[in-house]
Amino acid sequence: MKRLKGIIILMTAMVFMMIFSACTNEDVAKGNGENGADGYYPIAIEDSLGESLEIKAEPQRVIALAPNITEMLYALDLGDKVVGRNSYSDYPEEVLEVETVGDFVDLDIEKIAELQPDVVIASTFFDEDLQNKFKELGIIVITLYDENSFEGVYEGIEVLGKVFNVEEKAEEEISRIKAEVEEVQSLVKDAEKPSVYYVVDYGQSGDYTATGETFISRMIEIAGGENIAKDITGWVYSKEQLIEQDPDIILLSPYYYEGFISGEGYKELSAVKNEKVYVVDNNLLDRQGPRAGKAVEELAKILHPELYK
Repeated sequence: MKRLKGIIILMTAMVFMMIFSACTNEDVAKGNGENGADGYYPIAIEDSLGESLEIKAEPQRVIALAPNITEMLYALDLGDKVVGRNSYSDYPEEVLEVETVGDFVDLDIEKIAELQPDVVIASTFFDEDLQNKFKELGIIVITLYDENSFEGVYEGIEVLGKVFNVEEKAEEEISRIKAEVEEVQSLVKDAEKPSVYYVVDYGQSGDYTATGETFISRMIEIAGGENIAKDITGWVYSKEQLIEQDPDIILLSPYYYEGFISGEGYKELSAVKNEKVYVVDNNLLDRQGPRAGKAVEELAKILHPELYK
C-alpha cells in the first residue's frame, strides 16, 4: 500500500513538472520574440516611404543607419538589440562599442548582411537603390523620415514602439519631450524675440544656414527667437544677406568659433562685437530625436538667459 501511494505521488509530481516545463518554454519563446508576446506579432506597419511591412516576430538584432534613429532606440531601452550603427552615431556613449557599417553615403552592404539583422532602420539619405539591394538580400528596412517637425520625431518613436512591442515606453518618451517643449514655450511666450542666425558653414565654401523649412528653425522659434533666414528655403545663404540682417545672436559649432569671429566681414557683425556668438552642441540641434526637448531648452537659455536666473 505504501509502495502504491509512493508511485501515485511520484506520477503526480512528474505531471506537474511537465506542465511547468511547458509553461516555462512557452514564456521563454515569447520573451525571445519567437512566437510573439501574447499574440502581439505578427504586425503590419507602413514606413515613411509608404512601404507596407510585416514584422513577424519581435526583432532581436537591429542596425540603425542614422544618429537620430540610434538615439531613439536607446531612449526606448533597446540598445542591447543594436548590432550595427551609422558611423555618425555617437550618443549615448555606449553605442561607440557597436560595430559601424558605414556613413550616410557609403554603406558596407556585406558587413550589414554578415550581422544578420532582423530589421534595418533608416532615415534621411536612404535612397531607392539601397532599398532594393536590401530587398534582394531579404532584409527588412524601415525608413523613418523626420519631416522637419516635432511631429516627425513623435511619429518615429511611435513606429519604433510598435515594431519592438514597447508602445508604453514610446508614449512615455513622447510625453516627456512634449512636456519639455511646452515648458519652454510657456516660459518665453511674452519675451521679446532676438534675431538669430545659425551657422551651418561659412567662408570660401559659401555660407549655409538653417532656413525656414528646417527643424532647427522651428526650434529657434519655439525657444523664443526669430530666425533671420526664416523666409528662405534650402540651406544656402550669403555673407551679404547676413551682414544686411545683422542678427542679435549667432549660434555655431565649437569648430567654427575662432575662424568665424575673426573672419573678414563676419567680425564686423554686431553679434560678434557684442560677444553674442554662442557655441552650441550641433549634434543636439541637428538630430531630430529624443533630445529635441533638451535642445529647445538649451536654445532658450542662450536666447533668454534672464528667464533662467
